[in-house]
Amino acid sequence: MKIGILNSGGDCPGLNAVIHGVVGAAAELGWEVIGFRDGFEGLLPPGDFMTLQAEDTVGILKLGGTILGTTNKGHFAAKIGEGEVSGVPREIVAKAKRTMDQMGIGALIVVGGDGSLTTGMQLYQEGWPIIGVPKTIDNDLRATAMTFGFDSAVSTVVDGLDRLHTTAASHKRVMVLEVMGRHAGWIALWGGMAGGANVVLLPEIPFDMEKVAEFIRQREAMGHHSTLVVVAEGARLPDGQIMRIADNAGGEVRLGGMGDYVAHQIERLTGKETRSCTLGHLQRGGAPTALDRILGIRFGVMAVKLAAEGRFGRMVSYQSYHVDSVPIADAVDQLRLVESGGEMVNAARAIGICFGDWFHRFWVLGEGYIPKGLWAVATALECGDMSPLSPQRDMSRRSKAETCLRTPSAVAIRNVAD
Repeated sequence: MKIGILNSGGDCPGLNAVIHGVVGAAAELGWEVIGFRDGFEGLLPPGDFMTLQAEDTVGILKLGGTILGTTNKGHFAAKIGEGEVSGVPREIVAKAKRTMDQMGIGALIVVGGDGSLTTGMQLYQEGWPIIGVPKTIDNDLRATAMTFGFDSAVSTVVDGLDRLHTTAASHKRVMVLEVMGRHAGWIALWGGMAGGANVVLLPEIPFDMEKVAEFIRQREAMGHHSTLVVVAEGARLPDGQIMRIADNAGGEVRLGGMGDYVAHQIERLTGKETRSCTLGHLQRGGAPTALDRILGIRFGVMAVKLAAEGRFGRMVSYQSYHVDSVPIADAVDQLRLVESGGEMVNAARAIGICFGDWFHRFWVLGEGYIPKGLWAVATALECGDMSPLSPQRDMSRRSKAETCLRTPSAVAIRNVAD
């Protein structure tokens, strides 16, 4: 059997691991693998492709990007503007199908994100033997718990924050780091938590810059003179709009500029010197982490297994530490977004991360900074079951917290809600 593989959409660490998995598994079955260059564009006559043998994938696991090339523009772009679906013209589909038929391709493995898989689903509905492999650093496909490339992107964010910590502390500045993710805040949330950010601003949680500024002022009053802010590129302005760099002709719009906006607002509201930094494509490049390499290989092997079983129109999926598959139709146009009340967000709030939706207050005994009329979580040596308190205004618990404040061993109190 002869199968094809292509990478479509943006690049990310781990694509070569998928190629390695596909070629290795296919070689064991005695199959031939054809790699189409630059995504679906490689299918257009006369065809732009290369034959992939096991020796061709030796040493590619450590490489970022993809040896086949990719594109998020061109004749097959299924997502335009801010996620609007645009079908591929029938004449383009017919030309590409002729290449498939002439080469005798029995299965086509499409490695891509939401837009590429939308194209893949259209081709499957028109009779193509399509198998999907999810690829996106955004980790925003609902039908899979994790996509390869995400872990590498988060690691890049963490490395960036580790570096910004020192310069922020040295100059007593606020540092704002803008990260990718489009309409999902997973990279910002995971990267912010692991990198020790103080403020994380997400597309899924509407925020108020005045509340962010108040949080920074309170940190300043407590003696914390530097603050790290992580903002997702898809975080929305007060009017609900998304900041964009430019329309991407033939594809989705390019998001960006939110970091600069947040930095300007913080400096205006607090008077603190503030700098912004945009990681941009650094999150897409470089060697994949071990997790992304392994996940990519497993996805590639499962794609070949689906081809061997003739189970077309399905996408490889990772759920509960197990790689399986789901219908492609279940994967596209269903983004997996951060839940504002989910466990991850609650864990971040519990360690003091501000999301810009609450007024946070800090009590530090002995410094006299004890605002009144606010609900609190108590952290004290002799408060018994007082940590954590319910955010509801339960007066018996409130009274207990106030009593706890008077004990000699009480050390601090911080509220969790307005």
